[in-house]
Amino acid sequence: MSTNMADRSGSEPAVQPQNNPLSKKLAKILDTRLDNDKEMLEALKALSTFFTDNNLRTRRNLRSDIERRSLVINEDFVESFQKVNEQAKEQTHDLINQTTQLQTESQVLTMKSQVADAFLSKFQLSPDEINVLRGNRNGSLHKEFFVALERVKRIHNDCKILLRTNHQTAGLEIMESMALHQESSYERLYRWAQNECRALSGDSPDISSLLCQSMEALQDRPVLFRYTLDEFGTARRTAVVRGFIDALTRGGPGGTPRPIELHSHDPLRYTGDILAWLHQAAASEKEHLQTLLRSCTSLEELLMKATGEMVQDVLGHITEGICRPFKVRVEQVLISESEAVTLYKLTNLLKFYFQTIGQILSSDASLLTTLMEMETLSLKMFFNSLNCHASKLVEKVELPPADLSSPPSLLETLQLLQDVLASHDSSVVPLDARKQDFQQILASLIDPLLQMCSVSASKLNTIDMATYMINCIYSMQTTLALYEYTDQRLEMLQAQVEAHIDTLISEQASFVLNRAGLGQIYNTIQSHQPKHGSLSVKTGMDGISIKSAMNRFDSYLASPDTLVMPQCTLLLSSSIRDKVRRESAELLSSAYGQMHAAITSRDNDYRDAATIVPRTPEQVKSLLS
Repeated sequence: MSTNMADRSGSEPAVQPQNNPLSKKLAKILDTRLDNDKEMLEALKALSTFFTDNNLRTRRNLRSDIERRSLVINEDFVESFQKVNEQAKEQTHDLINQTTQLQTESQVLTMKSQVADAFLSKFQLSPDEINVLRGNRNGSLHKEFFVALERVKRIHNDCKILLRTNHQTAGLEIMESMALHQESSYERLYRWAQNECRALSGDSPDISSLLCQSMEALQDRPVLFRYTLDEFGTARRTAVVRGFIDALTRGGPGGTPRPIELHSHDPLRYTGDILAWLHQAAASEKEHLQTLLRSCTSLEELLMKATGEMVQDVLGHITEGICRPFKVRVEQVLISESEAVTLYKLTNLLKFYFQTIGQILSSDASLLTTLMEMETLSLKMFFNSLNCHASKLVEKVELPPADLSSPPSLLETLQLLQDVLASHDSSVVPLDARKQDFQQILASLIDPLLQMCSVSASKLNTIDMATYMINCIYSMQTTLALYEYTDQRLEMLQAQVEAHIDTLISEQASFVLNRAGLGQIYNTIQSHQPKHGSLSVKTGMDGISIKSAMNRFDSYLASPDTLVMPQCTLLLSSSIRDKVRRESAELLSSAYGQMHAAITSRDNDYRDAATIVPRTPEQVKSLLS
């Protein structure tokens, strides 16, 4: 063999042992130390029990024999374990039943525990919430307080559900506990809010959101809510009074604006500045109150109405403190002022601010009452001034001027009336309020003026009186025509003017007839009756006399302006002069028509009547027009 191997090695290269698989397996078997491999030894021992013959058949069937033996062993194991399992089932059946029962009871207890925890969470306060409600020693308040208070209210309301179930006792106990928490919490909240309100006495109070939230919470306790509002009102009243006195005497910060008292010599500005300050103060205090109550919402309309009345009461209380110093100063102004126009302007100013501030305060507020008193006093002083002026007019009546124009006292009074009415029209007071005093103003001045003019004209003759009265009334009309609400008074004056104009028209016609020599002739014709005989036989009614008069009348027709009463030229109104001329000409035309008809009548036995009255009535009317 060695030779063959040598020959083979000489003929072809030898195979390297490390690359031969068989060599590797053999080397591995040879390297195996069976004495240290217990598992292998145990396996060989077990194999020796059924592998007795080492032949080709047994080696080939070794795997199947091992697997079959393993199957037999497993079947024996399963059979043995089945018996053990049956025995175990019988022994553990009671234990399983007991375990299941305990698990069920455990689930029930767990559910009960969860329900109890949920109940306590819903109907009990946590220790932290209780501490928040009780507060600390310094008495401060935080937002968490309102959260806890809201939870107390919610628990208290939720207890009503318990009272409708089988848990009335628990519900009553919880409600009583929550009620105690509520009362102590509201008492603490009230004390804190009261202290906060007392501190709001500055010119511009800083109202915190916590205080607003406190007022919202206190709505559930109307009495505490009202007491807190009253405390706020007292603090603000002090601030407003102090601010008003400072505005009067010290002015604003740094002296701007200047003190109101510096303008005390100017009644209108002085009073206007005071009223403007009052209006601003009232508006500002209303804003402060609205800020304080901005979070408040009433649950019922009745509560809302009550809250609104409380707010108005507090506003009235705040502004009540400045009534006395305001009243004293305005009274001094009104009593010391004697000029009617200034008094009337002050009246309108007070009336305007009464209505303006009345939109902020309630109608029964003390400040509005004081404003109304000052307005009434101012109006009374104004009419007293007018009445004094009117009394002087009637007591010292002036004689009419030589030109029968309006006397100086009349013009002075009309200027006063014009100034009053001008301030009346420029007033910012609403129209209804302005119209109310208008008729009284006119009556206070126009009626005394008419009386003065009548007394002044009483010693004049009829024509001079009519001319003088027309001129006086015309001056009144031209003044009143510029203003509203004077129609009724203008109509009354116009009626008087018409009466005096009729007098002048009649006198002008008589003046022309008398100057032409037709006056007596016209009067005789008017009084003649046919039963007394012919008109031509009456004294002065002969044809020659009438013709002579008609010739003079014809001269008048050629130049009508030559026969005009001097008083007519003194009339101030050109339209009235034209009217007197026009309507007196109509009277003359009518008178000539009557005379023409009488003279041309056959009953009156005038011969050559056409030569006596050569013009027809139509011609005369045409010439006079």
